[in-house]
Amino acid sequence: MAGSGTLHLRPEGDQILSVEELVVEFPAGGHTVHAVSGISFDVLDGETLGILGESGCGKSSAGRAVMQLPPPTSGSVRLGEDELTGLNDQAVRKRRARMQMIFQDPVSSLNPRRKVKDLVAEGPRIWGTEVTREQIESVLSAVGLEPAAVWDRRPHELSGGQCQRICIARALMLDPRVLICDEPVSSLDVSVQAQILNLLEETKKRYGLSMVFIAHDLAVVKNISDRIMVMYLGKVCEVLPAGRLADRALHPYTRLLLESVPEATPAGGSPDTGTQRFTGELPSPLNPPSGCRFRTRCPLATEECTTIEPQLREVGDGHYLACHNSGPGAAVA
Repeated sequence: MAGSGTLHLRPEGDQILSVEELVVEFPAGGHTVHAVSGISFDVLDGETLGILGESGCGKSSAGRAVMQLPPPTSGSVRLGEDELTGLNDQAVRKRRARMQMIFQDPVSSLNPRRKVKDLVAEGPRIWGTEVTREQIESVLSAVGLEPAAVWDRRPHELSGGQCQRICIARALMLDPRVLICDEPVSSLDVSVQAQILNLLEETKKRYGLSMVFIAHDLAVVKNISDRIMVMYLGKVCEVLPAGRLADRALHPYTRLLLESVPEATPAGGSPDTGTQRFTGELPSPLNPPSGCRFRTRCPLATEECTTIEPQLREVGDGHYLACHNSGPGAAVA
């Protein structure tokens, strides 16, 4: 495992998921969209990895590529002992049953013509496995739904939170080892978000799952994750334990994300909308900046950032940083 691009990966052993040098590119009108540019990460058995970044950073593209939806342009994706990249469609489908995805919009993720009882049983039945009523009722109860109340209902008759619970139940029916959650609460009411997050935590413990949790909401990622990987424009900026995010984050982008979070309004004061010190617009993935991709919006950018891409280096126990001008030993301008 050589090279700074994979420096932050743990020694082989307890990984349930290992991704190395993942590249995702799409054609677009004669040009190429560089959605993900050589990122690596791993997830240990029972661990939750949070992938954090603003819209357009490539985090959802990375999650879908791990699921081979579609397969990545290049790179390695290993689920347990199985290498998924390079397999034919049928072989991928068989192995992918152990890795399920929860999507952002739960209503559109469900077939509107099918009833809940059929939606939940769909996965096993595709593989010819008989599913009993007791099994369906058990998993519906596990995700906090009353089976009798939703049994014959269709998605349009349910709330967004109920639909997301059904999506989770449907995933659990295939007995997965890994759940990839792509912005699973961003389309839900704030009052429902906490319920779904608690459900995911309970489900992870009850079924012995590992999770990759993708979101742009810093508070959500911090509270549900064990480790956090911060992405910007297809690259990894920083990797660190979730408990150290607030006081140990070093990358200028991570710090700006933290400083942009609104705080509670003081008594008699005006609302705090966050410092929002970002400058400029997110560059296009069609033509990402040379050197450090964050340099066009970074308050610490120097000439070195224009020509040399920063590589991940270890700056603490389990803490990795890709920045020329921050962290121990950096020459801050």
